[in-house]
Formats: sequence, C-alpha cells, structure tokens
Amino acid sequence: MTQSNTLTVQIMDKEYCIACPSDQRTNLESAARYLDGKMREIRSSGKVIGADRVAVMAALNIAHDLLHKQQHAEQQAGATQDQVRSLLNRVDNALSNDSDD
Repeated sequence: MTQSNTLTVQIMDKEYCIACPSDQRTNLESAARYLDGKMREIRSSGKVIGADRVAVMAALNIAHDLLHKQQHAEQQAGATQDQVRSLLNRVDNALSNDSDD
C-alpha cells in the first residue's frame, strides 16, 4: 500500500502506523479511540499491570461485549420472526374466513 493508504493512530501513548483503505479511515480511527479508552479504563483500575496484559484484557472485554450483543440480536431476530409468522397466520386465517363467506 502507498503512504496515503496508511493511518497513524495513537493507543496508550504509542503510535501505530496501519495500512488502511481510504474509505475505512473513519472506522479505524473510531476503533482505535474505542480500544484506547478500554485499555486506559483497565489500566486505571490498577488490577492489571503491563501493556500486553492490558491489551489482552481489553480484547477479551470487547470480544465478550460483541458476542453478547450478537446473541441479543439473534434473540431479537428470532422473536421478530415469530411475530411475523403469527401475523401471517392471522392474515391467512382472516383471508380464508372471508373466502368461506
């Protein structure tokens, strides 16, 4: 990639130069800010020492949040599908009752 396709982000006071398509720059900047915030939050708790451990804990927390949100979204989608099925059945019943009259 060319120099124009790289982005420099700062995470925990360190700079990282990352290859990135120009249309993804905003997303990558947001992700870097989010990660930086999570890592600083973990570091400030005082329970985890060392940048590597802080990074792993942040990654685990982010992965846990992502999986939890995906599971919630799947449950919501299932509930929505059930509601749609129920409504379709009611419509089918109403239409079949009308055709009987």
